[in-house]
Amino acid sequence: MGRRDREHIGGADRMTPEFPAEGYRPLAARKRTLHMVGNSHLDPVWLWPWQEGYQEARATFWSAIHRMEEYPDFVFTCDQIVLLSWVEEQDPELFEQIRKRVAEGRWVMAGGWWVEPDCNMPGGESFVRQGLYGQRYLRSRFGVTASVGMNVDPFGHNAMLPAILRGQGMDSYTFLRPGPHESDLDGTAFWWEAPDGSRVLAYRIPFEYCSPPGDVAHQTEKALGQLDRSLGDVMIFYGVGNHGGGPTKANIESIHRHDQRGSYGRMIMSSPARYFDELIARVDAARLPVWRDDLQHHAAGCYSSHSGIKQWVRRTQAALLSAERWAAVGSVTHGLEYPRDELGHAWKQLLFNQFHDVLPGSAIEPAYDDARDQLGEAVAIAKRIITRVHNVIARDVEVAFEDGSQPVLVFNPHPWPVTTDVELQYGVQPAGVHVVDADGGLTPSQPTQSVATTNDKGRGAVVFRAELPPLGYRLYRLRPGLEAPATTRWSGAAPGALSASETVLENDVLRAEIDPSTGWLTSLLDKRTGVDVVAGATGAHTQVSEDPTDTWGHGVVSYAWPGEAMRTMRVVLRESGPERARLRVERSWGRSTLVEELILRQGADELEVRVTLDWREQAHLLKLRFPVALMDPRATYEIPFGTLERPVDGAEEPGQSWVDLTGTVGGTAAGLAVVNNAKHGYDVSPADAAASPSIGVTAVRSPVYSWHDPRLLDPDGVYSFQDQGVQRFAYLLVPHAGDWRQVGLVRRAAELGSAPLAMLESFHSGTLPPAGSYAADGAGQVMVTAVKGWEDGDADAPDLVVRAVETTGAPATARLGLPLLDRVVDAEFGPYQIRTFRVPRDASRPIVEVDLLEWDVDGGPPASSDDDERAS
Repeated sequence: MGRRDREHIGGADRMTPEFPAEGYRPLAARKRTLHMVGNSHLDPVWLWPWQEGYQEARATFWSAIHRMEEYPDFVFTCDQIVLLSWVEEQDPELFEQIRKRVAEGRWVMAGGWWVEPDCNMPGGESFVRQGLYGQRYLRSRFGVTASVGMNVDPFGHNAMLPAILRGQGMDSYTFLRPGPHESDLDGTAFWWEAPDGSRVLAYRIPFEYCSPPGDVAHQTEKALGQLDRSLGDVMIFYGVGNHGGGPTKANIESIHRHDQRGSYGRMIMSSPARYFDELIARVDAARLPVWRDDLQHHAAGCYSSHSGIKQWVRRTQAALLSAERWAAVGSVTHGLEYPRDELGHAWKQLLFNQFHDVLPGSAIEPAYDDARDQLGEAVAIAKRIITRVHNVIARDVEVAFEDGSQPVLVFNPHPWPVTTDVELQYGVQPAGVHVVDADGGLTPSQPTQSVATTNDKGRGAVVFRAELPPLGYRLYRLRPGLEAPATTRWSGAAPGALSASETVLENDVLRAEIDPSTGWLTSLLDKRTGVDVVAGATGAHTQVSEDPTDTWGHGVVSYAWPGEAMRTMRVVLRESGPERARLRVERSWGRSTLVEELILRQGADELEVRVTLDWREQAHLLKLRFPVALMDPRATYEIPFGTLERPVDGAEEPGQSWVDLTGTVGGTAAGLAVVNNAKHGYDVSPADAAASPSIGVTAVRSPVYSWHDPRLLDPDGVYSFQDQGVQRFAYLLVPHAGDWRQVGLVRRAAELGSAPLAMLESFHSGTLPPAGSYAADGAGQVMVTAVKGWEDGDADAPDLVVRAVETTGAPATARLGLPLLDRVVDAEFGPYQIRTFRVPRDASRPIVEVDLLEWDVDGGPPASSDDDERAS
């Protein structure tokens, strides 16, 4: 006899034969336990817009609740906190059902992050905020936090993630990619160790994280075929995924059936947390292998697909970090309410758009209209916060009246001193201006082209050098006339020499020579060392190649392909003044144009290049290449909160803002770093018969949107190609004496991505001096990455949180000054160590070290917080 159990799946009925009584299992069954993890991976955006993901979260979670009602042993594992927040705001009944199941222990929270983000390209602070908002949400709504990190679908994982996970209360990590065919990583379970020494127990999911809706036999067999059998008990994920769905009746009943038959061993409904706990109890953890590297590579084209989203995300990260700093300043100095909710909303918009099918450029074209709008909202929030605080500070600065002059306040968002060029538009000065500091000392300046093209003779623009205190401001004045009186003294030392022609830019530190036929450098001489890292190097600066690969770049190892150089059309010297020289190089290829403006400031040890690319090619890519005359080069890439050395082999690699190549020239140590504000796809290629060693930056690729190999494109089809039109970005060339640690690349990248802001001001009395500073990290190895209000306590006047990281890979002692509160943090840092401190406003209360969730390292989360109150 058998029972007939019908379930509608894919339009067809199925019949499930009766299986042995519950609890029966053949003695001959394998002596192993398969932990079956029921989940539903839901991409909130991918081949559909976020609005569709919003609805599907509700449908999927109701399905999981119904399965729990039908099967008492069923356990559901949930990650991506944004999905829970969507359900909370649209379906309170469902949300209450989830609460009950969490309390039972059958709805298990994993991951702890707002979304499953791309795990290479976001900045370090973004990864911190994924857990800050995710774990705190779980605590406030459900009274739990995740202990297992879970990123089953992202395309690679940066090497500092173990440090971030541990700082967020997670001791283990489960992922899928890279697969066994994409990495030298052996085995399934291993210790993953970050450059700072932090470890998590990691598990590479075998085969897949989701399954078809029917019998799990195929899923199980494929998974067992990829597993490290020495582990014994294993973890297998099942459930319909990508567009949600979750475990089906057929999935669950097939697990029961195969368990009782002993088909594969014992099969239990489980969760990642249970599996990791039992694994540690069962095996000798010291015998598990240790992996000290990032986890790559899958879909290398995603480091460069859709230039827009990558630049928008970088811009938004910088804006929010700056807004937090100024909001903290304003709350202390002027009693402004700290905009915790506004900042939280803006951060969540950013975190959502770091999702692993948005930031990598693999979503459908309309998804980027939504991303642009959401990130624009976040930047607008940041700008409002910054502008308000700057103005309340400015109104209190003493600005004495001086006839004919225009006061200017320049604000530095970085907690270290910054010397930079400020470009400023002004009015009512038909004779032009020169610039002095608050004491009347002359600062180097020169006219530059105005952004307004009108007949208004009073409108103009000036570029001048600003020397700014850490996280602070300084007052300057525009005085009428291009030339200062001969009796005017210089502010500080007199400027050095700066000369320029259509082939040479030269100051006291660097000499750059351009070949007018190629428009690129034939020399970049560092006068401090006498070493030229470019002279004698061969190879084109631009390479345009056909790119037949799909949006993801599946199967791509390298984009360092042979290509054609763009044709140089014109070289024009646009500016040659006392403060900077600017040389414009125009190139073309096909229907596309590339403009690079090389800028050398007086006294600068870097060459800045501003790029305008008008790209009109389809299924092509452009590499910007930087050949060097280095022997035995070594490559270092910036990753979130750290660095990583990688082989000089031409592989396409992900990175943050800079890549360095160091070797020798004539036996002398030397190197060249390329720092940029928009790109993430790099290679460092060795010398060959045609070219010298070089750093390559993938400036643009133009695949079809959401084209996934092996789908073939129809030769007669109509498709939309990425990155058509104008984009702008900038990079720095930084030569050095053979140690990238000595030239502050992380700080240069931060300054390039978040420039100081200048505002025209009026005359008025005030209590503040002409320059002020609110926080300073000493500009050494240890860099402050965040100054913000604490997420707990008084929302109007929270304690401050200061986070810093060691940036060079060597132990350090740091003094982090907070003149804002008249307090100092003295701390020891290990290599690449991340440390966070809560600094009370009340000087009688001690400074406390907190984790990345801003909970006391020793005491855990506070008994009550604003999040808890909001939840109740």
